[in-house]
Amino acid sequence: MVLPRFCAELIPALVFLLLLLYSPLMCLGIRSFPNNDVFTSSDLNALFGFSEAPDYRNGVDCPSVSPSPPDPVTSCDPSLVHVAMTLDSEYLRGSMAAVHSVLRHASCPEQVFFHFIAAEFDSVSPRVLSRLVHSIFPSLNFKVYIFREDTVINLISSSIRSALENPLNYARNYLGDILDPCVNRVIYLDSDLVLVDDILKLWEVRISEGRIIGAPEYCHANFTKYFNENFWSDPGLSRVFRSRNPCYFNTGVMVMDLGKWREGHFREKIENWMEVQRKKRIYELGSLPPFLLVFGGNVEPIDHRWNQHGLGGDNVAGSCRALHPGPVSLLHWSGKGKPWVRLDEKNPCPLDYLWEPYDLYKGKVKVQHSERQEQQQFGFFW
Repeated sequence: MVLPRFCAELIPALVFLLLLLYSPLMCLGIRSFPNNDVFTSSDLNALFGFSEAPDYRNGVDCPSVSPSPPDPVTSCDPSLVHVAMTLDSEYLRGSMAAVHSVLRHASCPEQVFFHFIAAEFDSVSPRVLSRLVHSIFPSLNFKVYIFREDTVINLISSSIRSALENPLNYARNYLGDILDPCVNRVIYLDSDLVLVDDILKLWEVRISEGRIIGAPEYCHANFTKYFNENFWSDPGLSRVFRSRNPCYFNTGVMVMDLGKWREGHFREKIENWMEVQRKKRIYELGSLPPFLLVFGGNVEPIDHRWNQHGLGGDNVAGSCRALHPGPVSLLHWSGKGKPWVRLDEKNPCPLDYLWEPYDLYKGKVKVQHSERQEQQQFGFFW
């Protein structure tokens, strides 16, 4: 039977609509791909300018991770240390340095499983990002999830810095929905940091009963500045802190109990405050204040060594910062300045040289937006 022309033209659109309706709300998972692309891993690295990382292996006292390679390790293996990070083209260099630092200092690197959250409409597709990660870290246990930006785009309000309005900054709100249900605990890490200590020590931090997240707290900071007069002058809003003694904490490093998170519907609680912000404008920053509103005063305090933050300088005007007093296990370039940018501009801050040894980018070729068509020609994009 020959279909009328207009019916035949509608079929592809209907198939796409059905796929869209029956796909998951938050994300799609990527684990592996056929090895039939035109470019090899070394070609891919050359295109993006990265070199392959050393192959770090477990020590003699590490628990075995099953199944053994070459079979993929599943995220449900109970011996794994779970780490969640966002993955995008703009901060890719920082993300790869962070992963490198974790593996380099881990006593059991093969025990670490990375969960990467990639934006649906990134200029470099999640598929390409996944293949690139595998080419840089061939034996890395990881999974890439596609974050649908329309999940949160209507909840985001303007911020003091446009970078803070990126929907991917809010992906941490949805980890309980995105990650596999068997993952009940995860370390969330920003892309602008490096570890100089064994991540297993952070993983083993105990979270007390009744608490959902653990993070270094900074109770000497002026907590009131994170909310404006619209908030503090409204008794109905500011009473949220009446029975708590809130302290500032940085959401770039958190140990999260996802089991309790899901049970307590904390994603919805954060979204409720984002709705309030859209209507009443109660703060000026991006994704941080909703976390402070929900968890401030009820955070498991972790040693400050695990987030030496603020090394990127001020959110408005860049400046060099010194380390906080005390030991260091994690260096975090939160703020406007990023070490790879300052190093490339030949104007680094002194502490940027501590980030440089983990940098795997060699600057051979930078992929620009105009190259998207060429990549698509070679089958890199869906």
